[in-house]
Amino acid sequence: MLGRLFRISSEEMPEVPLWKVWRRRRYVVTLLTFLGFFNLYALRVNVSVVIVDMTENKTHTDSNGTVVRESEFDWDTELQGLVLSSFFYGYICTQLLGGWLALRVGGAVLMTSAVAVSALLALATPLLVRSSVYAFIAIRVIQGLVQGMSYPAAQALWSQWAPPRERSVLANVGYAGCDLGTVVAMTVSGVITAQLGWPAVFYIFGFVGLAWTALWVLVVRRAPKEDHHIDPREQQYIEESLGGPPEHQNQEYPWKSLLTSLPVWAVLVANFTANWGFYTMLTELPTFMKETLNFNIEESGIMSALPSLLMLFILPLAGFSADWLINRKILTIGQVRKTFCCGSFIVQAVFMMVVAYVMKPVAAVASLTTGVGIGAFAYSSFFVNPLDIAPQYASIIVGLSNTAGTVPGIVSPILIGHIVPNRTEKEWRLVFLITSAVYIVGTILYGIFASGETQRWANQGQK
Repeated sequence: MLGRLFRISSEEMPEVPLWKVWRRRRYVVTLLTFLGFFNLYALRVNVSVVIVDMTENKTHTDSNGTVVRESEFDWDTELQGLVLSSFFYGYICTQLLGGWLALRVGGAVLMTSAVAVSALLALATPLLVRSSVYAFIAIRVIQGLVQGMSYPAAQALWSQWAPPRERSVLANVGYAGCDLGTVVAMTVSGVITAQLGWPAVFYIFGFVGLAWTALWVLVVRRAPKEDHHIDPREQQYIEESLGGPPEHQNQEYPWKSLLTSLPVWAVLVANFTANWGFYTMLTELPTFMKETLNFNIEESGIMSALPSLLMLFILPLAGFSADWLINRKILTIGQVRKTFCCGSFIVQAVFMMVVAYVMKPVAAVASLTTGVGIGAFAYSSFFVNPLDIAPQYASIIVGLSNTAGTVPGIVSPILIGHIVPNRTEKEWRLVFLITSAVYIVGTILYGIFASGETQRWANQGQK
């Protein structure tokens, strides 16, 4: 299958084996984008694990020799929900701005800013969080602001680096870094916290982010024509497959057509749906694992990482499968996008209902892992869909889409904080049933309104 999928790639540079990824610059860009999203998500999700330790009641002896049991930070569930959701207050504000900036300055610059600023703020977190919980919230808001530009930045990169026949797989491999970052952060953060204390989590991931920033600045350029190390044949292949080197500086934006396009709204709905489930699990799963399923801090981090671990493996496979089905003309682009997205949502809805009524550790972990992991098929659909319906405006659509997709990150932790004040099984059951209902509604709307064809308005607006 891989041979058929990359048949054009082999003809384009016949003497270079496919495994020599460093000789194909679009693969290098993909690999570094993968590592970039790894850093962004590691810096984003580690708080979900360490906040359990930061607010846990522990026994210690005070200066008077009295044995007391208290937490380092006395935050109730609602304040914890605010801390966990604060990232998304910033994140939602820069999605559309990120799409516009990506067309102006390029995706490479925005990715640099997102990771570098997030890493620096992570290094400052242990000092500032002890001064005030609101300083912690401010840090998370700023991290959200800069990271909000990352997905539009990636779309801008793919619009200039990803040939249409490789679009799904290159984008999916890049985005798979999100899942590896989640897996590593969820798993390692619990271990680091138990062994070295929670501040070490922020220091370690902060320094890793700065190391990636240096490598990215040295290697990645906005477009093939700006990369002095690219093979001329690869540059020609990429630009010809895209219809020539994309130019965005003189574009007019068909805002009315874009904002009234049902396929665009289908992408927005799918992003909201997928992220309602994803962010609910991302922010609340460690707490659910520890306080309801009775795992300890290390175990809850590891168990919470399993869904993303499965997604890490499924996401590239889903991308390969999508491109293979399209290139072999087994299904149309629209059929692939709808099948992958709607099928994924239906499976996830079923597994959320299973978790709601089977609160046993093995069954709950297996259902959550499988359900969230299958979500990779949805991401290989609506994340790539903007490049299908409006390639030159993909970063703008992704900005709009991620704005809609960020709303769950704000609403879900706060809503859950109100729903589960006592962390009982009955309270958590309502959380999973709400999530299941959201998946069902998303399935219906995306299945009706999504499209895989380039929209007529998307070819207009160039001077």
